[in-house]
Amino acid sequence: MKIFCLATAAATLLLSACSEEQAPQRDAGPSAFQKELQTRFINARPGDVIDIPEGFYELSRGLSLNVSGVTLRGAGMDRTILSFKHQVQGAEGLLVNASDFTIEDLAIEDTPGDGLKVNEGKNIVIRRVRTEWTKGPDESNGAYGIYPVQAENVLIEECVAIASSDAGIYVGQSKNIVVRNNRAEYNVAGIEIENSFDADVYGNTVTNNTGGVLVFNMPALPQPGHSTRVFQNTIRNNNTDNFGAEGTPVASVPSGSGIVINSNDKVEIFDNDIADNDTANVIISSYFATGYFGKEESVADYDPYPETIYVYGNRFSGGGSSPDGLDLKALKVAMFGLGGSFPDVLWDGYVNSASLDEDGALRADLAICIDNGDAEILNVDLGNKSTNIVVGGAQHKCQHEKLAAVVLPSPLGD
Repeated sequence: MKIFCLATAAATLLLSACSEEQAPQRDAGPSAFQKELQTRFINARPGDVIDIPEGFYELSRGLSLNVSGVTLRGAGMDRTILSFKHQVQGAEGLLVNASDFTIEDLAIEDTPGDGLKVNEGKNIVIRRVRTEWTKGPDESNGAYGIYPVQAENVLIEECVAIASSDAGIYVGQSKNIVVRNNRAEYNVAGIEIENSFDADVYGNTVTNNTGGVLVFNMPALPQPGHSTRVFQNTIRNNNTDNFGAEGTPVASVPSGSGIVINSNDKVEIFDNDIADNDTANVIISSYFATGYFGKEESVADYDPYPETIYVYGNRFSGGGSSPDGLDLKALKVAMFGLGGSFPDVLWDGYVNSASLDEDGALRADLAICIDNGDAEILNVDLGNKSTNIVVGGAQHKCQHEKLAAVVLPSPLGD
């Protein structure tokens, strides 16, 4: 196994290749640092470790790694900083097309596109990585901070994601996923699981985003999503104005959304602290209510309805007092008065007519179950132009068989 070390001496960027004993350091300017770092990526072999010591490194071009079995390691997310503020080439800060990849203990800042993208890999570990746009929320920020897609066996832990114009931590079209003990702030979406299955999202702190945790299914993608557990998270004060680019799915997420389930099935929400999200602490919606769908025939091969949803054992407080959008504001005032609030769970009410039982309710195996103390659900009944808006809890007082925990292969899950 080779270990490549990147170092700094005084104010000068230095690069050296080293084994157990570090080779003599030599001076290098930022462009040389960037060139030689990319060369290390190109020449890497399975089992190699590329170490980047403490320092602030400016890069003008995106980096890419296509070799499996490599570890990229810094000295800490606030000590080893890769800045792409002046990037002029590349769609991402770091693009990885490889398996058995670990990245840890560094920061990626101010990329014009995505921060870290890992594409089509297996056994991916992203640990103690910070992605941030340092000017704060802005539509011109890159879309995704931490972004594994079409991956299998993914662990994202102890990371920080700040000010993405789409999702801070996003896992898409993937399977067997654990997202734990991270912090997501001031993104449009704090954490998003999209078109993925077998995902556990827990122990995270998600605050000051537009929407806290999103579990989405979108059409025209290789696989549908299902079987996600969101538990033991703190999801509070996600009331940042939506700064997503117009026309993107997240641009339709109301400011003040705690958890949003859109068109996804078999989702469990339990044992979370969810509070003070001004539109609603939990929103359950179909594709038809989002505002970004086109003609109905465009979803002919896609299930747009959320089904088999189970909300239980959460600690709700506040929320729903100042919903985003004129329609929701008017509905809140009409139903609950100026000083009132929406219930903890807001549902658009769209259902698949083929999934109804003889009493006109969703079949028991597909039902939206809210078994959460005195928490209530507001059915806005959009599918019938809101002719039968219902507030209550009794009609959703049910249970589903609980999903199994996600198990990552050793040593990923250790």
